[in-house]
Amino acid sequence: MLFENALDQYLEYARNRHKNQGFITLASDFNRILPYFKGKDIYSLTKFDIVNWQNEIYKLNFKNGYISKLYIEFSSFMQYCCDFLELPNNLVKQVGNFKLKYEEKKIDFYNLKEFNLFINAFDNYIYKSFFTFMFYTGVRPGECMALRFSDLEKDYIHIRHNLTTKGGRNLDTPKNVSSIRKIRIDKFLYRNLIKLRKYYIKKYSCSDYDYFIFGGNVPLSPSTINRYKKKACDKVGLRYITLHQFRHSHATLLLNNGIVINEVSRRLGHSKVSTTLDVYTHTDLSQEKRVINTLNLMRFNFFITLANGFKNLISLLKQSRG
Repeated sequence: MLFENALDQYLEYARNRHKNQGFITLASDFNRILPYFKGKDIYSLTKFDIVNWQNEIYKLNFKNGYISKLYIEFSSFMQYCCDFLELPNNLVKQVGNFKLKYEEKKIDFYNLKEFNLFINAFDNYIYKSFFTFMFYTGVRPGECMALRFSDLEKDYIHIRHNLTTKGGRNLDTPKNVSSIRKIRIDKFLYRNLIKLRKYYIKKYSCSDYDYFIFGGNVPLSPSTINRYKKKACDKVGLRYITLHQFRHSHATLLLNNGIVINEVSRRLGHSKVSTTLDVYTHTDLSQEKRVINTLNLMRFNFFITLANGFKNLISLLKQSRG
């Protein structure tokens, strides 16, 4: 059987087992795999073929996360072939994952001072409210764009949907089961949302419609959101960060103010606390300064204690000689 024919069968199998956006990404990723094996008999592949493919991927200098994803997706396809097409061995799994290169972990974010500088550059209340909500809740951009006023319950917001951008803009379920969550918002955010709803009712002359919180009749467009973001950054001379990095900003804000990692993880909708720990092992300079101040104080107290001990010892020696 030709590689591409087996892949067609696998993609049809995967289509019903992935969310729409996930499937689109999966199918797209195989564009980095199929060209190397197209026209080859899948039963005649060797480990050497897999190694040659890996060598070609190395040349493209992709990030570790992406090449690891390619490995997992390719291995899953080969396992499907073993389970359903009687392929004797999963050669991809036998060869093993790529050897990962060293990558310095950098996660950019705005601290509170930077965010206040950024948000005060907005004149448009809807977009200003969108970025304020992102910073103070840590929801994913797609989750934020998908919110309707029916998701607002007193001072709680229900995260039930995600707005996909691949294959068209459609409402989908959130990333995973843990992403379906209920988080509390502060009273200032709540007042902002009520003000937005009153604005939409007045604008559209309808109080019964379940408006999108950020957009009204239709959700805000990601491209327009980014355009407003860039305009605000340029206005105050602030570096650009991505929409997703407002989520990092929220997590960092909470962690730096002593909120326990379990609660941060729950608000973010991570399936495991270990995911939160892995992503947010970074800190900002204020935290680093706290570490150094703590160490300096500990060492200072040690030397003071040591000095007092010598002082007492000398005093005892003098008394014994007297």
